Amino acid sequence: MLKWKRSLTVLAMTALLGTMTACGGGNNNNAESSAEPAGTNTAATAAPSNEPVKLRIMWWGSQPRHEATLAALDLYTKNNPNVTFEPEYSGMDGYLDKLSTQAAANNAPDIVQLDPGWVPDWMARKQLTELAPEVDVSKFDSKLLAGGQLDGKQYAVPLGSVAFGMVYDKAAMDKLGIANPANGWTWDDFFALAKESKAKLPSGQYFTLDYAGNYFMYSAYQYAKGKGQVITDDGHFNVDQAAYLEWTKKFEELRKEGLVPPADVNASDKENDPQMDLLAAGKVLFRYSFSNNLGTWDSIKPGAYALVTMPRAEEAGGWLKPSMYLSVSKNSKHAEEAKKFINWFVNDQEAGKILQTFRGLPANKEISTSLEASMSDLDKVGLELLRATEKDGQTWSAGAGGWTNFIDKDWVLVRDQLSFGKVTPEKAFEQLKEAAQSYEK
Repeated sequence: MLKWKRSLTVLAMTALLGTMTACGGGNNNNAESSAEPAGTNTAATAAPSNEPVKLRIMWWGSQPRHEATLAALDLYTKNNPNVTFEPEYSGMDGYLDKLSTQAAANNAPDIVQLDPGWVPDWMARKQLTELAPEVDVSKFDSKLLAGGQLDGKQYAVPLGSVAFGMVYDKAAMDKLGIANPANGWTWDDFFALAKESKAKLPSGQYFTLDYAGNYFMYSAYQYAKGKGQVITDDGHFNVDQAAYLEWTKKFEELRKEGLVPPADVNASDKENDPQMDLLAAGKVLFRYSFSNNLGTWDSIKPGAYALVTMPRAEEAGGWLKPSMYLSVSKNSKHAEEAKKFINWFVNDQEAGKILQTFRGLPANKEISTSLEASMSDLDKVGLELLRATEKDGQTWSAGAGGWTNFIDKDWVLVRDQLSFGKVTPEKAFEQLKEAAQSYEK
């Protein structure tokens, strides 16, 4: 199944975010477990009052998301003078490690932004507080709510809906005379376009990142081949060997032909970093992205980029998913005030106008509808990708808990070995299969 930690929000995709995003690695197995019922709050949870309250809140994202979020916090304090905030924000890299360390020390922020792929683990470890009845989710799509529920209780509220697709450097491709892709293109089209671009690419520029060992891109390929989730909802390894070998060998060819960056250059990529992002630096033409991230790319190089659906085969390769969730940590001493704030953050029209689509199309249907008419041209392009993916896109699943380390550690190790030519595709598959045994349920 698809466990999301990055955003190629950047968003990296961000994601990843980095949402993201697709999107920094993180080991959250050290976060505290508990024998208490899920969501039990052992700290003080007095009802909201006029007493001064400082809420710690933590999120990841790009600079535009940071600025919008800070503006929303300022507005909330203006309307609720007794409530102030201690914000902790960053890019995706290292976010989960930092948050997990804080949670292990019973010092997690009151309010935390979580990737959908992490939520099952956090709920299973009883690290989150139930949000009902303070947080009203009546205007949310049930499909988006499901990933934040356990035993019929809501522990995480979705902030937006995004489509998983690709971003490409249209300006560079037009200049080089390379044809632009169209929504509905196939993986055969993708690899054919890569080969066609070889004669037109100058030295030091490549068609795409080396995605041979990328978990999210391979997931899209396996989905498109009709082979289902990489990890099943009931916690079983489901990498299709034939599809995996086909995918990794296609990238092996691209590597030999110089159509993906050398391993050391590929490893230097930092999504959405104006200096380190290989797309922003003009080193590659394609990378994966989410429908809400075009504004971030445009802020780096205005007017240069465009979005396209994830390539398909027998089935669609892309999917819609909750962009990210917001939750109250178990040990918050101000849980009621934190839930009151979250309710405002996701349901208030004024907040929606400030936050816009920096976390995807708002999950609250009324807010998303109200924003569509006034969307910028960039947001409308993102909405077009979302609508194109909606037609027959794959069903995203948060999947079984307990597999975060497999995706963030074991898979990444094999990815790097593939990129540097240390293992064959056949050996890489066997390593993944062997590593998965300790996670099987």
